[in-house]
This record gives sequence, C-alpha cells and structure tokens, in this order.
Amino acid sequence: MRKSMKKISLGILAAVVLIVGLSSCGIIKIDREEKQKLDYTVVKEEDMPREIQALIEERKEQEFQMAYQSGNELYLVKGYGQQEGGGYSIQVEALSMTENALELKTKLLGPSGEEDQSPEPSYPYIVIKMEYRDLPVRFQS
Repeated sequence: MRKSMKKISLGILAAVVLIVGLSSCGIIKIDREEKQKLDYTVVKEEDMPREIQALIEERKEQEFQMAYQSGNELYLVKGYGQQEGGGYSIQVEALSMTENALELKTKLLGPSGEEDQSPEPSYPYIVIKMEYRDLPVRFQS
C-alpha cells in the first residue's frame, strides 16, 4: 500500500506542477499594426493652395498640425512654432498608413552652422501633399 500511496502522491504532485507551470505561461500577443509606406510630395510655398497659406499664417507662432483636403489631394501640415533665428529644416522620418490611420513622423533639425543663423525669428513648417485617404491622421514628432 505504501508504494501505491507514493505513486498517487507523485502523480498528484506532477499534475499540480504541470498545471501551475502551464497556467503561468501564456501567449503574449504584441499588437503591431502593419504599416504601408505612402508616396508624398513636399510642397513649396508658391505651389500650395492659398487657403493653406492663410491657415499657416494664422497659426505659425505656436506649434500646430493640420490636415486639409482639396479634391483628391490631402495636405498634411506640421509647424514647429517660433524659433530663435533661422536655418531650421524639417525631416520627414515616415509617412505610412495602417488599417486605422495615416501616420506622419517629422523631426525639426536645427541650423547647421552659425552662417545659417539669422537674428530674426523663424517659423519652420512643412506641407506634404498625398493622395486623399479617408482616415484620421496621427502626427508624431
């Protein structure tokens, strides 16, 4: 009887260890949306619609972002507000589309040297033109 009790005890112990071990393990699902890179054009001031120029002028002193639709085109605008001096540029790090949104990631780059610095404040912004898509826009800096 002692051997059968030991076997039962070992069986129960093994079952408990197995259950505890399996319950503490789980599948972790990392939800990463698949991103599709999009084509775009950086628009020069003289090529952008007057309405966008007016909106930029109204908002330029503070950091801002906006999306503007014109026909089959979507304009994404990111402004970095007033900066001391000039020589700033903006780099597009990514423009992509997920199932739920358009994502624009930009980065403000400072002047490359003293020769680029002007004593006057500047208001760096970027205007991107792309094909219209009926999705919300997420701006990232």
